[in-house]
Amino acid sequence: MTALEPRDAATARPPTEAQAGEGVLSRPYRALSVGIVSVVLLIAFEATAVGTAMPVAARELDGVALYAFAFSGYFTTSLFGMVLAGQWSDRDGPLGSLTAGIGAFAAGLILSGTAGGMWLFVLGRAVQGLGGGLVIVALYVVVGQAYPERLRPSIMAGFAAAWVVPSVVGPLAAGAVTEHLGWRWVFVGIPVLVVLPLALALPQIRRRTRGRTADPALVPPGRRRIRSALAVALGAGLLQYAAQDLRWLSLVPAAAGAALLVPAVLRLLPAGTYRAARGLPSVVLLRGVAAGSFVAAESFVPLMLVTQRGLSPTLAGFSLAAGGGTWALGSYVQSRPRVEPYRERLMFFGMVLVAAAIAAVPGVLVHAVPVWTVAVAWGFGCFGMGLVIASTSVLLLHLSAPEEAGANSASLQISDALSNIVLLAAGGAAFASLGGGTVTDTATSAAGSHPAAFAAVFLPMAGVALAGAWVTTRLRER
Repeated sequence: MTALEPRDAATARPPTEAQAGEGVLSRPYRALSVGIVSVVLLIAFEATAVGTAMPVAARELDGVALYAFAFSGYFTTSLFGMVLAGQWSDRDGPLGSLTAGIGAFAAGLILSGTAGGMWLFVLGRAVQGLGGGLVIVALYVVVGQAYPERLRPSIMAGFAAAWVVPSVVGPLAAGAVTEHLGWRWVFVGIPVLVVLPLALALPQIRRRTRGRTADPALVPPGRRRIRSALAVALGAGLLQYAAQDLRWLSLVPAAAGAALLVPAVLRLLPAGTYRAARGLPSVVLLRGVAAGSFVAAESFVPLMLVTQRGLSPTLAGFSLAAGGGTWALGSYVQSRPRVEPYRERLMFFGMVLVAAAIAAVPGVLVHAVPVWTVAVAWGFGCFGMGLVIASTSVLLLHLSAPEEAGANSASLQISDALSNIVLLAAGGAAFASLGGGTVTDTATSAAGSHPAAFAAVFLPMAGVALAGAWVTTRLRER
């Protein structure tokens, strides 16, 4: 059996003629598809909108010094939620994890939106992160259990398309709400919108995943994974804390974070991930390499355009807006049945595009280079990410036995989130060490940043992305 052959007989059976004509929006799947894509849409809108309201919230709560913890608190608890969701979904199905995750996500938003102090606000973000981790893994298991293999690329393309409108509208809508109604409405208004997607999706999920859970005897015990997840979350939090303050004393939390993080990650990811073993380990590794390098670079693009080329924050943000459309286009391309035999080649091409885009962006540090080249380069980079990210999700479900789908989906998301944290922390440290100032202070100390500080972020991340192109050659077993 090759690495890309189905692992269970159900996926190996050819569809009937009637089934072959069905799509993700055909009658049997319409309510489920609209429901789960709507959940992703709301998560995407929250991710883009909350970042706009966050600076105002921190200032009004007198908590600017804790600003970074509002982000790191979300990411660290989401790592724990991902592992918990994997175990929960493998044993009992994805419905419980998805319902609890959406509940926690909404509760965290309300807690942050009604907070009277910054620490309570950070606590709300942590609760929200736990819910987000539970939801995203459960959605992957739903896709694996409720859709036949031929429809999975299409629903993954739908997930990517759900980010297009929020990436453009989210910041504008959040800015208007924050200005006219107050930042709290950005947080407390989103949970109300969750009701309709839940009403559509939950009955369909219950019907289509009933009886699809694995034999509990085949699911590995979860206590060790849960302990490892706690170690990962705590270790990632310590590394983020150390990266924010470049003093010798910061080496202590950095060392403690690494000591917790490294062995726990090795236990949570498939064996051989760190050395790009062929098959599933390389799929998981590629997800982290692609997401981490891209997000770490993207985080510094608006800052570079504001501080080095004098753009307004709005124009700097819009330089990345077209990427949402090209990302969705890349996801659509990989979903076409005729490209399935060439999936690994498409992923190689996608990573080359990502590396080239990241390497091209710092060209605008030379003032003779037009600023619009950033938008063009980032559009091509996002097209490459659309090819790669959706394809890693498809390949992971293809290579996972039923009793491993939840755990493997959790590993994919852990690789994604952890790479974001580690590479962003590394990029931030390199940026600050070369006179870049603090990453979050775009109006004061960062305004005098040396161009070399930005080059020290983008060029290494381009190298990481190029290494991802090599990893794509390891996705198929010999």
